[in-house]
Amino acid sequence: MYHVYVLYSPASGKSYIGFTNDIERRIFEHNVSESQGFTLRYRPWQIIHTESFEVKSDAMKREKYLKSGQGREIIKKIIWNYLKETVRYPPEAEKD
Repeated sequence: MYHVYVLYSPASGKSYIGFTNDIERRIFEHNVSESQGFTLRYRPWQIIHTESFEVKSDAMKREKYLKSGQGREIIKKIIWNYLKETVRYPPEAEKD
């Protein structure tokens, strides 16, 4: 099984898209064991979306699409939904 995943860094507002055959190992690498690269600079990362595929080439195609202009629009929606679900508004803000 192959997984396409979206990571989000609340501290920086950055996102990262990747694919792997071992999602737990890969998230650990992004957050702990990598010593260089893009994800090192924006730790900690939270996984906010995954998609699973039986075939590696399908996962690679989806990753490539999500990194395209059209795919970035999908990523923005995923991030927006994640933030809506995780941000706690004060009770007075909900009265409107």
